[in-house]
Amino acid sequence: MRPFSPRKNQLSLQNKVFLTFVALLLFILGCFIVYVNLVVIKPLKEKTVEAKLAAATKVSQQLDDYVDSQNQLSQRILSSKDIFAILERGYQTDVNIERLNQSRRLKDLMFQAIGPRMNIKDMVIYDKAGRQIVSYLGERGDAASLEGYLKKSLMNGSWSGSGFVLERQGDTVSFIRPINNQNGKVFGYLSILLDETFLQRMTHGIGAGEVYILDQVGRSVAGSMSEAEHAELTARDRDSGVYADNYRNYVAYSRSESTGWTTYLVTPKGDVLGPVNSVKYLSILLITSLLLLSFVYIYFSSRNLLLPIRKLRSQIWRISYSNMNIKMDTRSQNNELILLNEAFQDLMERLQESIEREKIALHEEVKARNSALQAQIAPHFIHNVLYLISIAAQEGKTEVVSDMCKHLSDSLRYIVSSPYAHVTLADELEHTRHYLSLVQQKYEEDLVWEIHADESVRNVQLPRLVLQPFVENCIEHAFSRSDPPWRIDITVKQFNGLWAVEIKDNGDGFPPGKIAEIMDNLRAADADREGEARGTSIGNMGIVNSVGRLKLMYQNRLFFNVFNHADGEKGATVQIIGSLTKDFY
Repeated sequence: MRPFSPRKNQLSLQNKVFLTFVALLLFILGCFIVYVNLVVIKPLKEKTVEAKLAAATKVSQQLDDYVDSQNQLSQRILSSKDIFAILERGYQTDVNIERLNQSRRLKDLMFQAIGPRMNIKDMVIYDKAGRQIVSYLGERGDAASLEGYLKKSLMNGSWSGSGFVLERQGDTVSFIRPINNQNGKVFGYLSILLDETFLQRMTHGIGAGEVYILDQVGRSVAGSMSEAEHAELTARDRDSGVYADNYRNYVAYSRSESTGWTTYLVTPKGDVLGPVNSVKYLSILLITSLLLLSFVYIYFSSRNLLLPIRKLRSQIWRISYSNMNIKMDTRSQNNELILLNEAFQDLMERLQESIEREKIALHEEVKARNSALQAQIAPHFIHNVLYLISIAAQEGKTEVVSDMCKHLSDSLRYIVSSPYAHVTLADELEHTRHYLSLVQQKYEEDLVWEIHADESVRNVQLPRLVLQPFVENCIEHAFSRSDPPWRIDITVKQFNGLWAVEIKDNGDGFPPGKIAEIMDNLRAADADREGEARGTSIGNMGIVNSVGRLKLMYQNRLFFNVFNHADGEKGATVQIIGSLTKDFY
């Protein structure tokens, strides 16, 4: 009877308990993940982004303070009434004493306004036409002028000429304002060249990220960048904010109200979200660890809870015809199973008694059938051997008769001793050697035979006289129409729990249709044994008899095959393969 197994779509009780607890656990962990994201990760991310915006605003404020200091410097120069008197005389084209005195007096005024601490690159004073009058340090050179810029700015309206303006001229950013009195009369222009080193210093020391400063039209004031990076720095409608560019960077920007310049702080997304990711990954690690530990705990808890039922089911499935003495585990962890365990134990004892009686009856039946089949072999064999001895005696071969009698004596002893007991394959091969030695006395050099086997054949059990009929079939039928020498090779192998016997000859082979007839007789004999319709008779002596006796012993662990040689090779081969452990079908 096939053991019970649950349907494919049916879950076991342990799986149902396990999945219920897992679903509850996943719900709890999902709530925890939502809580961590809303209460921890999201506020931390917002705080980190605000910190970057505050850093950009701080740099913008420092820039405003620096520009405001230049405005105060220009106010100190304009507060001197002497500058109006000096510029009243206009631009001196000729290099003379008067122009030199004009330059010296203006430099004195600039020196007094700048003082000992100088954070600018240079200071230049122009006349009202934009021609350079004097440069404090001479950085601009004598040929520099504001004429082109004044004309352009007044025409396009980018500067009205009042207040101050920040303008990039070449590589230098200039603070430009008119020199006018209280009545608004313009006497000239003052240009303060901002210190590039000071501006670049503002863009450093921010930590993670790069700082860039762009003027009103998007030209770079401080910070070195590529064209692609410059294109990504786009101002927004608001004066300050944070956005993400196409290079996975967070860009915080702040626009100055006084200068119109915009400060950008570009930080890689990984650096901005580094603390956030650390918290997130730590949370994931903790949640994963908790999840794994919970799975293990739930699995073993459900397993231990259902252990008694599983043990009982396993013991029921292990019961077989040859395993009826199985020991029951009476240590029941659940009191509800004690009565079920006792009832099952009583059932096992009664079933064991019935099986023992059935086994004894079956054993006696097999012994009787095996003895009857073996009795069919012995008279036939003895008759053939005695006939060979009589022929040798008529020919006067005394030594041959003596040897044949010795071989016959050993064979008869082998046949009549314990006829229903099994023998080893080594014993069968030894008996086959006696038989072939007897037969060779008749055919002499026309018959050549060899047996190839090793010591492993002593581990294989067989019924008596199952190999001789195959060899006898070769002698009687295989060589009737072929020329000598006639050859018989018997090869025995054992490997991986299998044993194999191969009997090969170089005779005529089986006639057409004979092999199919033999296989049909074997199938008919199997049907007779299963149905018991015709007693113990399973066929005539020979192949069917031997295979039938082997199948009585090995049942589904035996494979038999017979075939003629192909590719022009003469003869036929009989194969017998048996398993010591597993059924073939």
